[in-house]
Amino acid sequence: MRYVRYLCIATFAVALVSVALANRGIVSLQVLPTEVSGLFAVNPSIEMPLFIVILGSILAGLLVGFVWEWIREYGERAEAAKQAREMRRLQRELDKLKAEKHEGKDEVLALLDKAS
Repeated sequence: MRYVRYLCIATFAVALVSVALANRGIVSLQVLPTEVSGLFAVNPSIEMPLFIVILGSILAGLLVGFVWEWIREYGERAEAAKQAREMRRLQRELDKLKAEKHEGKDEVLALLDKAS
């Protein structure tokens, strides 16, 4: 299974390198449209290779997706934590009741009953 993972990582790396080599041309990335930048009297633009724009967009999309999923699962994580707290409370209560039940009994019989 480890070799399959290495094969997938190598395939992904070759694909990223081929995309980078095929898209080395310099592009102008403008932050605002021309009409909007005229209103604010600014025209921020950046010159960079196209593969950086492509890979940066993929990375930004992954980051947004991870954050979105983490926020979406918040309710499920909170419910699981609540159930875990309740389970620990009930386990403590059960242990307390078992200890009270075996109070005054023979220790060997109490241990045998507690084990089952």
